Amino acid sequence: MSEPDVSTKNLEELTPREIVSRLDNYIIGQHKAKKAVAIALRNRTRRLKLPKEIREEIAPKNILMIGPTGVGKTEIARRLAKLCGAPFLKVEATKYTEVGYVGRDVESMIRDLMAVGYNVVKAEMQEQMKSSAEEKVEEALLDLLLPGSNPKQKNDMPPPDNLPAFTDVTNTHFAEQPAAPAGDMSATREKFRQMLREGKLEEREVEVSVNRRPQGPTMEIFAGGNIEDLESTMMNLTNMISGSRSKKKLVTVKEAREIIIAEQLDKMIDPDKVCDEAKRRVEQMGIIFIDEIDKIAVRGERGGGQDVSREGVQRDILPIVEGSNVNTKYGVVDTTHILFIAAGAFSVSKPSDLIPELQGRFPLRVELESLNAEDFRRILLEPKNALIKQYTELLATEGVTIKFNDDAINRMSSLAEEVNTRMENIGARRLHTIMENLLEDLSFEADAHAGETIEITADYVDEHLKDVVQDQDLSKYIL
Repeated sequence: MSEPDVSTKNLEELTPREIVSRLDNYIIGQHKAKKAVAIALRNRTRRLKLPKEIREEIAPKNILMIGPTGVGKTEIARRLAKLCGAPFLKVEATKYTEVGYVGRDVESMIRDLMAVGYNVVKAEMQEQMKSSAEEKVEEALLDLLLPGSNPKQKNDMPPPDNLPAFTDVTNTHFAEQPAAPAGDMSATREKFRQMLREGKLEEREVEVSVNRRPQGPTMEIFAGGNIEDLESTMMNLTNMISGSRSKKKLVTVKEAREIIIAEQLDKMIDPDKVCDEAKRRVEQMGIIFIDEIDKIAVRGERGGGQDVSREGVQRDILPIVEGSNVNTKYGVVDTTHILFIAAGAFSVSKPSDLIPELQGRFPLRVELESLNAEDFRRILLEPKNALIKQYTELLATEGVTIKFNDDAINRMSSLAEEVNTRMENIGARRLHTIMENLLEDLSFEADAHAGETIEITADYVDEHLKDVVQDQDLSKYIL
């Protein structure tokens, strides 16, 4: 049996049940959608364990999420990608246009995903090499603080080209002193080493001359048809012609350490290896979330004007989703096994308004449910990033302690449901506007309430949102 092309050590433990459980930490309800994405993710891990000839035949089951805004479509996809560490990109379908119209071409989403994958892999490799780089950084800082104290540089050898050049502007007196005996310099160097490790020299200023060379691939094929991609390519071409540039910076030792370690890690990483690994991850585990796909659906009978471009975008997206080769500056990427998750409210158009071929490439359709008062209550309390926790911590920085009792939470939840029913249904985003209106005065006068503990009750909610409660035209007060 062939070995998987990418590391799946983190995914092995993630059964569909475990994936749903972890998504529950951030997203309330929507069990059907969570179940669908959990199975899709698990199938990718299963596929990588198969023999190569079978593995190549199994295509990802792309998902179309249908539901009103603010119910968790984007959050599910974002948390899923973070959970599995896969290269993930969120794009808006409305920013793409058919070739010949002003806007980005659809292939740019693959180039963007590849850039994300490259940065992820590069960061991982740098993290693995950080410990070995730190040893060199310490020696470089000591050379900077004590010029001529490094015994390795005593023999008229040119300095290594893998370190930036340094000049200490606060210790120029060292250069004016007669050469000290080797034993004294060695002892002084060790004393400075100890002071450096204890953090006593962090604020000393030094002048660092950093050679800035473009790292990794810098030339991209003119695959894009828009001004943005053309400008990027021309900038890369200019960098290649101009070569390295040296820039002097006056920084503290603490800042110099960060500059040196970044330089060191850049030079220790093999860009070709990063490219190869990133390409494998993108092709085998990449996830693209296409939001607002309903905005490019053509409603009813097809006409001219903007509808032509919308349908053209669908036709351009189709080969990307089906599987095609896209030129990027990191190499040619095959999109056959990239997982696509599309989402839209479809409040005006319907999924059937998409061209049939594109519909067929999203065989799994999940309808997300509208949120009710109980869901809003859970959203306020249960997630790790719950709104009540956020606002409590924000005001705590001003010395103000706020406590919400159950009646207040129930009142806000029912009010959110009521407003969503009367007005446009914007889902959980309604809670943001309610919380802002509720705590507006307190946030404005927080400095005057430092040290106080303020309890938020149902009466407090009614008092501060009384105009919303009484007035039928809620749009004047809440989005």
